[in-house]
Amino acid sequence: MSSISDAPTGQADETGQTDSFDWLRYAGVFALLFLFGTETFLVSPLLPTISDDIKVSEAAAASSVTAYVLAYAIAAPFLGLLSDRFGRRRALVAGTALFVVSNAAAALSTGLTLLVVSRAVAGLAAAAAGPAIWAHIAETASDRVRGRALGLGMALFSCGQVVGVPLGGLLAGVAGWRSAFWALAIGTAAAVPLLLRQVRPTAVQDVQVGALKGVLAAWGIPTLRKALVVNTVFHAANLGAYTFLGALLVHRFGLSVQALGLIGVLVGAGSVAGSLLGGRLGDRARAAGRTDLPLLALWGLLLAVGIALSAKGPGLVLALAGIVVWFVASGGFVTDQQTLAGTAAPELRATSSAWLTSTMYAGTGLGAWAVGAFADVSAGTLAVGAGLALLAALGGLLLSTGLRRAAAVSRPAGQE
Repeated sequence: MSSISDAPTGQADETGQTDSFDWLRYAGVFALLFLFGTETFLVSPLLPTISDDIKVSEAAAASSVTAYVLAYAIAAPFLGLLSDRFGRRRALVAGTALFVVSNAAAALSTGLTLLVVSRAVAGLAAAAAGPAIWAHIAETASDRVRGRALGLGMALFSCGQVVGVPLGGLLAGVAGWRSAFWALAIGTAAAVPLLLRQVRPTAVQDVQVGALKGVLAAWGIPTLRKALVVNTVFHAANLGAYTFLGALLVHRFGLSVQALGLIGVLVGAGSVAGSLLGGRLGDRARAAGRTDLPLLALWGLLLAVGIALSAKGPGLVLALAGIVVWFVASGGFVTDQQTLAGTAAPELRATSSAWLTSTMYAGTGLGAWAVGAFADVSAGTLAVGAGLALLAALGGLLLSTGLRRAAAVSRPAGQE
């Protein structure tokens, strides 16, 4: 099953793929990725204002963030399966509509209950639309440009976190915290006409497999199972250690809160650069006949170097350089993983992408717990972050080797 998209330039084949990369044909889903990125951390800078306004503690208001993350992590594989079975357009339109409603409800919240429920619904909306977006890009972009398309999508998601969140905070400072949620609702509604134009309906997939078995099907495919394990380990190192980055920099260099806010610029710059670089290098590798994602191990090694420099590198400059390397590796790795999820099992594209997110959250929780178990945050970041990053590099090497061997077995006799 594949969705068909309009292509303003280039000639589409029967699967909707074109050899040219025109970002305008993905403008609708790219806009959603930016908005989803903004949504993920929007509440964090608004917590003091929200808690004062609805008369609850900051800890209680923070439960709305937990509601969003848990709803996404738990529901994504199930909603990804619906996208695989009923088509990208249905999942995207339903998720987008729900996203509009949930943000409007958050803006109208006068108490904690409605705020938490609205954030949980927003998580469900993103869980319905997010995997469908990645699957849609993977199946409509040709091999020659798939990496660039996925990399640009990941870069825009990162930009939403880095640029969108401060903009939301600025808007909230001028017009109140509710205005930030109204802006998200209005921006999302504005993307709907583009989605309706660019993502066409597809036939419902006729399947005989039950829902639970379908959700777990990705774990039954050796390549995807290994990729999901590597994904868990990588993000235990990556985002698990990132949880303590602020505390690490305060502990090592005594940075102020204002200075820590600027660290987000480095994180975002590294993520965007890594996403774009990973997509372009991946396309070049495939153009050269390499379909084994040869850079997976490199991203793990770079992550280990970046975390080690941040945790123990002599001087602030090297520590900051380490942060950039850290998130270049993160962006490149995620882009490669989305490419794999979109190609390893075409009938499970959205489900596989959803499991990437769920295992990312699981790895983040495990990594944060492990780093937090150390009395010294620098030692914990180095041991857990760099150590698990090296383990992820080894896993990436084994995964790439397996893909290369599988490609060699399936290659026609006599073909080099």
